Amino acid sequence: MSAAAVERPHVGKLPSLLEEAEKLTHLLPGHRVEILGGSLTVTPPADGSHAESLTDLIIAFLPAHRGETRVHQAMGVWLPDGPEDYAIPDLAVVDADYRDHLVEANCYDPAIFRMVLEVTSSNYAADLKTKVAAYAIAKIPVYVIVDRRKERIHVLTDPFANEYRTHQIHAAGQQVTLPDSIGAEITLDVKAILETARP
Repeated sequence: MSAAAVERPHVGKLPSLLEEAEKLTHLLPGHRVEILGGSLTVTPPADGSHAESLTDLIIAFLPAHRGETRVHQAMGVWLPDGPEDYAIPDLAVVDADYRDHLVEANCYDPAIFRMVLEVTSSNYAADLKTKVAAYAIAKIPVYVIVDRRKERIHVLTDPFANEYRTHQIHAAGQQVTLPDSIGAEITLDVKAILETARP
């Protein structure tokens, strides 16, 4: 028998990361499934104080939920640093015409994101390192991190390459006025946010 006549067993196509992410999303309700830097990440549901702090933050961001911008929780952003990378920030301020910018898998073009915000939970390193690079590469102008472990708020602006050129850290007792580029004048009371967010 010639070599050409030998049949090899069919090897099926391996599922893509995006397909695996979709499976995990259905298998693990309440978990946050993301693809960051080409790696599949799964974060368990956050605790009650994380959720309560997000409610307070939504109230603080209400002035940005009109006119040219909208405020959304858990809205997927399609990331340019990998073929299937995406993140799901806790909170985002986006252009009002976001519906016209759907890319794939319920994720939207990063160009419509004016700000993303994360409240740290079990994915602490991802929020403070991995997502800093991912959001900077995506050129999202403002990234806010509520750091529950060290009890401070980080405001990162001016993305360049895989980092932000400006990184301000605010402690309890300070007021943080966010850049006008997000579409409204928003001032956050650091102490109030951290007290609600405390696990």
